[in-house]
Amino acid sequence: MKPLIGISCCVKAFGIFATPNHAASDSYVRVTLGPVGGIPVLLPAAGEALVPEILPRLDGLILTGSRSNVCPDFYEGPPHAEGTPEDIARDSTTLPLIRAAIAAGLPVLAICRGFQELNVALGGSLDQRIQDLPGRLDHSTPSDQKYGPIRTAKAHGVRLAPGSLLATIAGHCEVPVNSLHNQGIARLAPRLVAEGWAPDGTIEAVRVRDASGFAYGVQWHPEYDWETDAVSRGLLENFGRAAEAWAARRRLPQAAE
Repeated sequence: MKPLIGISCCVKAFGIFATPNHAASDSYVRVTLGPVGGIPVLLPAAGEALVPEILPRLDGLILTGSRSNVCPDFYEGPPHAEGTPEDIARDSTTLPLIRAAIAAGLPVLAICRGFQELNVALGGSLDQRIQDLPGRLDHSTPSDQKYGPIRTAKAHGVRLAPGSLLATIAGHCEVPVNSLHNQGIARLAPRLVAEGWAPDGTIEAVRVRDASGFAYGVQWHPEYDWETDAVSRGLLENFGRAAEAWAARRRLPQAAE
């Protein structure tokens, strides 16, 4: 049986009545069915009570990107600029879910907003608009950007730590990536180890220092270009193998019975 991969959802307004819906982009469903090799399970932004009920049933967790920003209340940051989208329901679900998943050893792959959530969940903080900081690149995309080449186009290089997972996958210590974010890591969480940096010093890849299972995050979007980018595909396949191994172990007691 294929591993069950939880995919974090956002709360978004849909339709003429702006009805709240729990949603995740199709790209995460397709990548789970593709190189990850799992069955996608969309996780509603239903709050912390969801965590103990769903976590034992999962074999992996993908923390997705989103246009919304992590609420600064969770890392004691200043209020967002007026009009900045937030998703408190998602934050209230994903932050405890991350901590519980890592404590359990469940394979975790954090992407873009999920990367930022990983840092906040483990005690780090965020810069809210990197493009406004002196000497930093504009890592963002216009909010009205439609699905187009910019989602797969390479925006800048990332320098990788020698011997890191991504450097091993790439076979060298520099890779080009897409870039679609405003927030970024300010104070790195104590349990995270930086393994990738943009030319302006922005942290772009991390691993959890003492995790008993796969626990990795990237600031870019490998789910957009895995069909053409070998490093993106390799990262997703590594996560998929970890989830498959977790699923096999989870089924052992049932097999013994």
